[in-house]
Amino acid sequence: MKYIDLRSDTVTAPTDKMREVMFKAVVGDDVYDDDPTMKELEAFAAKLVNKEAAIFVPSGTFGNQLSLFTHCNRGDEVILGEDCHIVMHEVGASSVIAGVQLRTLRSNKGELNPENIKSKIRSGEDDIHFPSTGLICLENAHSNGRVIPLSNMREIYTIAKENNIPVHLDGARLFNAASYLNIDVKELTRNCDSVMFCLSKGLCAPVGSILAGTNDFIKKAKKKRKLMGGGLRQAGFLAAAGLVALKDMRENLTNDHENALFLGTELSKIPGIKVRQDDIHINMVFFSIKDTPLKSDVIVSALLEKGIKINGEEDGEMRFVTNYWVKKEDVMYVVKCLKDLL
Repeated sequence: MKYIDLRSDTVTAPTDKMREVMFKAVVGDDVYDDDPTMKELEAFAAKLVNKEAAIFVPSGTFGNQLSLFTHCNRGDEVILGEDCHIVMHEVGASSVIAGVQLRTLRSNKGELNPENIKSKIRSGEDDIHFPSTGLICLENAHSNGRVIPLSNMREIYTIAKENNIPVHLDGARLFNAASYLNIDVKELTRNCDSVMFCLSKGLCAPVGSILAGTNDFIKKAKKKRKLMGGGLRQAGFLAAAGLVALKDMRENLTNDHENALFLGTELSKIPGIKVRQDDIHINMVFFSIKDTPLKSDVIVSALLEKGIKINGEEDGEMRFVTNYWVKKEDVMYVVKCLKDLL
């Protein structure tokens, strides 16, 4: 049975072209720096985001945590939003791997106040009681589906440079953000020292993310990646799919965004469903069902019988995520099934 899967864009399967190039990929031992396809991917990815070098990692969480591990000393403090992915959905890895302290700030739907960041910067050299601020982390597109304004990123980056603190960008859906803003992705990445972005999710590669930064940063990160178990040997099979993702799939993200807007509009017409319509910047639709007669677990089970996969509530909201394999007719079918059910 073919399912319509709205649980996340992480569920995307590779395209036929990806499968073909993976089958034919020329590979070598990447730990020995002998994999030509991986080297091609990393060079292309670095150039795409205007960084000196890049390194392939197994996942977005791996890339974010490798960045913290590389930028920071143990006991450093990392400034970031209270609702960002590193805090909410990375299993507390920063305390285990990098041994850092997270100083979380209140955000306005993912957007951080630059002056608030400035007031929280600390130096262990000034007072023996203080940790040093080792890193500032931003996220764009945010995991709540919103895109952070470029002006906000610029202001924060300026403050960071004035205080000699690096900035890491969690850009898991970086190209979604660039598509929404209708800008070259380099305009986003000029406001950070390192950036992680996923090859999977909306770009459909089966495995992998990229961490990019300076040559010195990536050299340090490569050794720490090995420590974390991320040396993947003949990884060119995965790199081949990653190259297709970056070269061919970025333009499709606009369709995902349009389908999400259409989905949000249609869901909002169903009595009892309240959609955060103004927050649909990319391919995510958040909505509440508390004023409907059914609980989320009932809806999950009933839609599964109709060939639709969704997740239940988290923090009182449902989330539907469109992707390359979800077409407009699929969206219409989902809305019809939900209407019938309610």
